[in-house]
Amino acid sequence: MKSLFKSLLPLAVLAAAGAAGAQNFPGDKPITIVVPFSAGGPTDRVARDLAEALRKPLGGVTVVVDNSAGAGGSIGANKVAKAAPDGHTLLLHHIGMATMPTLVRNIPFKVESDFEYLGMVNDVPMTLIGRPTLQPANYKDLTTWIGQNKGKINLANAGVGSASHLCGLLFQNAIGTDMTTVPYKGTGPAMTDLIGGQVDLMCDQTTNTSGQIEGKKVKAYAVTTAKRLAPPALKDLPTLQESGLKDFQVTIWHGLYAPKGTPAPVLQKINDALKVALKDPDFIKKQEGLGAVVVSDARANPADHKKFVAAEIAKWSPVIKAAGVYAD
Repeated sequence: MKSLFKSLLPLAVLAAAGAAGAQNFPGDKPITIVVPFSAGGPTDRVARDLAEALRKPLGGVTVVVDNSAGAGGSIGANKVAKAAPDGHTLLLHHIGMATMPTLVRNIPFKVESDFEYLGMVNDVPMTLIGRPTLQPANYKDLTTWIGQNKGKINLANAGVGSASHLCGLLFQNAIGTDMTTVPYKGTGPAMTDLIGGQVDLMCDQTTNTSGQIEGKKVKAYAVTTAKRLAPPALKDLPTLQESGLKDFQVTIWHGLYAPKGTPAPVLQKINDALKVALKDPDFIKKQEGLGAVVVSDARANPADHKKFVAAEIAKWSPVIKAAGVYAD
């Protein structure tokens, strides 16, 4: 009995220390939000805005952003999956969290079981746009033109696994027409060639397209949301769903994650802080400036977040497999 007591004592001490650490979280130690993409992009902007909004509800602790890019976002995600589960290392990832299991070969972690889900952050709508010299004036005319030019249409994207690539894959799948996919090293060069008429179409985030649409540098045909959008440059655009593509909805969402095994009290504190941050007027204003929509409390919920990602994995897996594309 004494030997059993001695063997259990260290475990009890560790458990007590863990509970005390959770109670005192976050303490004076900084919190790091890992972004699995390069600095300066849309996800990095969201992370930096969120880091600022989280500081106050987390007691004024320093919240920093760490950019760990590569392999379709899996390098940064793996960094968090392998981090100490103490709440001080978090992951902000977009729709790539749902596409990595299919898109990235030999992924070193399991998306659905190696993370604690903390809640959604925002949704970024997508737009279907064309070169300025494209003849069709509206989406109905565009579908006719696509039917008449099968095998001749170039569809640009910002690279394999990018938001524009994924949207383009789903669009081709929905209309049952293959196009010549032209991948670029980023949205900038893809947009330049679209404006210049070297490629025909692209489906990309409002963060990248709203200014071009408003400046009439490209032709805009539709948005990928369930409802029409409010901004002046986009309010007259129909949704692809109302245009005949049943259940066609694509948004580039962002969610927050912690390593598996992070104590429940710590997760609760972070989730509580997240919900406060998502109501911060300055954060909301900054997100609106990016063309993003901050989610409601119902979606900033761990259980709903995990359920949503599982549904997104089921949605994207067959599309990616059918296209036979991979991000190495």
